[in-house]
Amino acid sequence: MKTDFDFPNKYLLGSVVFRPDFNAQSEALNINQAWSLFFTAGQDDNALGFNPEAGRFFTNTLIAIAAAGALWAVVFSNII
Repeated sequence: MKTDFDFPNKYLLGSVVFRPDFNAQSEALNINQAWSLFFTAGQDDNALGFNPEAGRFFTNTLIAIAAAGALWAVVFSNII
């Protein structure tokens, strides 16, 4: 059996956050990098690209879901 796999980089299969060249200057992650790492389970930090609108959309969606859940709990609780 012959395979054509040639992985020259020993860090290719590992998580991107544990690679030595990831965030070497200790910069803060932007919102797209954080969501990209979340959605790809740490495999790619540029999956959403460089436009911050996608990251803001996911953040605002998460906030809206939390607010709707809190409002639902207040309205339908037996405290009132």
